[in-house]
Amino acid sequence: MPSLPFRPRRLALAAGVTGAVAFGLAYRFALRYRERVGLPHRSPVEGTPADFGLAFESAEIPSGDSRLAGWFVPAEGSDSPDRTARPRPAVAIVHGWESNRGRSMAHIRYLHAAGFHCLVIDVRGHGDNAPEKLPIEVPEFAEDAAAAARWLAARPEVSAVGLMGHSMGGAGVIVAAASEPAVRAVVALSAPADLVRMTRKIFAMAHMRIPAPIASPLAYLTAAVLLVPRRHSIDDANACLAAARYRGPLLLMHGEDDQGVPVAHLGLIADAARGARTNPGSAAVETLIVPGYGHRWLYEDADVRRRTASFFARELGGPVDPKKAAELAAACIVERPENPVYGFGAQSTAQKEEAETREKTRRETRDRGERPPLH
Repeated sequence: MPSLPFRPRRLALAAGVTGAVAFGLAYRFALRYRERVGLPHRSPVEGTPADFGLAFESAEIPSGDSRLAGWFVPAEGSDSPDRTARPRPAVAIVHGWESNRGRSMAHIRYLHAAGFHCLVIDVRGHGDNAPEKLPIEVPEFAEDAAAAARWLAARPEVSAVGLMGHSMGGAGVIVAAASEPAVRAVVALSAPADLVRMTRKIFAMAHMRIPAPIASPLAYLTAAVLLVPRRHSIDDANACLAAARYRGPLLLMHGEDDQGVPVAHLGLIADAARGARTNPGSAAVETLIVPGYGHRWLYEDADVRRRTASFFARELGGPVDPKKAAELAAACIVERPENPVYGFGAQSTAQKEEAETREKTRRETRDRGERPPLH
């Protein structure tokens, strides 16, 4: 048959056309995804540290073209006339996606109780900051975290700077520490290991039934397209790669039952950090998996507060003995808000309703004097 020699060519042409169509559809999907989840839903900041009897000063932290809203909470007694005579360590606290600085109040309270200066910021596009026009991701969280560290390091009453972040803020502080020399120690809570894994997880959270052979390359393309407007690469948003570059002290903590960022992400980041530290005298990489907790509220666990305060006291040089810092932080009782409103752009209505039901059950259980289930 004379047509036989041309069959491979036709098959190749058909495959090429099919591939081009598939890529076009995938690219359109990635653009739609970027439109839906690239920018956070901003929540106004409610309350101030004064609500808990803490002195503070409002601050504007320069970060690139942005000026970030923040609060600086000086350590107890540091407002005396000889304020610059006894510099103390400070911790900059970075919230997660669609949160704000007001929701870091619990961390401020127990770290302040342990003697630290504290700085909390609204990451660009969040809280009281102006809306952004370009997508926000881990690299932007990292840039703002690094800016907070530099701002603290320039203060005469600050002797050393640590970074602490939750969720995307957790990934952000790891990435920031990899390139910002002002950072002396890092604590990351519920941090995602990399953007591709998290994008695929968001597909699942949004109940998108994508076959496994397609899901991984689609997640990679989607993540890459999300980062294009600010000219970042996939590697720029990778906490594992950053943890391998950062050689300072690192404490990773994660809820065992985290359904948003699975606890396996902690292991990936820890392995990357430890694998790059081959010298016997390398700084420690510590981990803590918290039973009974999910993605949020880890600060309610006394051991989390204890480990955080003792870690910073040890690695930043005070302000008190690590054991004493641990006791002071653990004794500071902090609880989640009564009616928390935490959004997530890709979260389905059903998931939000389920979270609200769990929270209602927790409050009712607590009101009966029982130990609430922790998620």
